[in-house]
Amino acid sequence: MKIKYGVIGSGAIGGFYGSKLAHAGKEVHFLFHSDYHFVCENGLQVDSCDGSFHLDGVNAYQRTIDMPKCDVILVGLKSVNNGLLLEMLPPLLHPKSLVILIQNGIGLEADLQQVFPQLQIAAGLAFICSSKTAPGRVSHQCYGSINVGNFSVEDDDLLNAVIEDFRSSGITANLVEYHEARWKKAVWNMPFNGMTVALNTQTDLLLGNSSTRQLIFDQMMEVVNAATRLGVAHVDRAFAEKMMETTDAMVPYSPSMKLDFDFHRPMEVYYLYTRPIQEAAKIGCAMPKLSMLEAMLRFLNTPPLPTD
Repeated sequence: MKIKYGVIGSGAIGGFYGSKLAHAGKEVHFLFHSDYHFVCENGLQVDSCDGSFHLDGVNAYQRTIDMPKCDVILVGLKSVNNGLLLEMLPPLLHPKSLVILIQNGIGLEADLQQVFPQLQIAAGLAFICSSKTAPGRVSHQCYGSINVGNFSVEDDDLLNAVIEDFRSSGITANLVEYHEARWKKAVWNMPFNGMTVALNTQTDLLLGNSSTRQLIFDQMMEVVNAATRLGVAHVDRAFAEKMMETTDAMVPYSPSMKLDFDFHRPMEVYYLYTRPIQEAAKIGCAMPKLSMLEAMLRFLNTPPLPTD
């Protein structure tokens, strides 16, 4: 099955996975904002621990209305910009199009489905350390796998073909149960994204200090407990311990929320923190340490009051 891909949000995540697909010969169409003219003239550069490469002749666009209809749309936008999908998505869609939200948080797919009731949607859970370092340039530091969870996809053949395209492009990819995928990602995201912001630090320093290491694990276990109470399978203490070990082996890293904070961009507090805390509260499951972290992040995410 030959798939035509569209990428909305061609930065650290969408830029990496879209470029890997294009480098392997897949048809990929990229939406750019500020990088558009640069990429048209200079192409895309991926500096990768798995082997760097450059793409010339990129299918680059400034507006989705100028893009072709696509079979699969990879959304790498920050979730604070999901309101833009109301106008961005329709020009790319045909009746069987699939949208994969490669985003962080809980509740993303359900909210998009309310806006597009007939749309086929899947979750993309990226386990990767990458960042956009310059116009048209992505730095891939380590890892790089992606799990895909079926939220409302009727065509299993299309999902399987996407997984095969990822794998043939050098990306480790697997189909996983949707709720398990989302909550497993939250086990890492909820402690590390917020804690690096609150303490102005990186992952290695958090784990190198005995007090913050214990706090990180306690927060992980709050996510594990919430997922278990919600009936999500295979999210357990052993998985949290594995995430600790994986992060110990990771290069010193500033997660996406820390970079957003450092560059004075809105942080993704709602889907990463507020929404999962709300979902847990509905079944009487408190997340006290993460709720305190969420309150701190909401404070830091609020623009300062103007001064006279």
